[in-house]
Amino acid sequence: MKAHQLAFGTVLGKDGKPFKTREGETVKLVDLLDEAVDRATAVVRDKAEKVGLSEREIAENGRYVGIGAVKYADLSTSPNRDYKFDLDQMVSLNGDTSVYLQYAYARIKSILRKAGDTTPAAHPELELAPAERALGLHLDAFGDTVFEAAAEYAPHKLAAYLYQLASLYTSFYDKCPVLKAETPEQVENRLFLCDLTARTLHQGMALLGIRTPERL
Repeated sequence: MKAHQLAFGTVLGKDGKPFKTREGETVKLVDLLDEAVDRATAVVRDKAEKVGLSEREIAENGRYVGIGAVKYADLSTSPNRDYKFDLDQMVSLNGDTSVYLQYAYARIKSILRKAGDTTPAAHPELELAPAERALGLHLDAFGDTVFEAAAEYAPHKLAAYLYQLASLYTSFYDKCPVLKAETPEQVENRLFLCDLTARTLHQGMALLGIRTPERL
């Protein structure tokens, strides 16, 4: 095993100014994680009734989302750039956050459950809509992205890939009906894209040490 020293930028507060560790402005990691979990649990609880989550699931998912938010915020920043510490943004449902990725994954799993016995299957003979093609091409780049991120000790490149994947999936979801597609073959093909996107998000997030709840 080899150890590599990596340079990293300055940790900044919400005001964009560096934390002054000697003046006691920083917080303990355990306190940060507790606060992140509390805020994330509130976000999960706000949508829990619609999904039908139990109290146990709310607490469990709140922990996954909260801790994942802190990890993702750290790993998604290039080490040589300054790091803006903003807990409100970390647990936001919008923007480049782990919560956005986790909700994208949960949405896909919901679609796959609703599909019932319909099996995802690739139909290469079908003509793809632009949003389908863009999603498929990005999925195809996952292996190369993981290799590059590992070779360069650059987890932020994997995080950027996953955020773009979730964004492309959102565009696909908005423009391409899945379960109500025009033909059975189109339904199967779009379910295949959904399933592959979910598995890629799950694997990519796991490589970053972040859990992906099945329901959120």
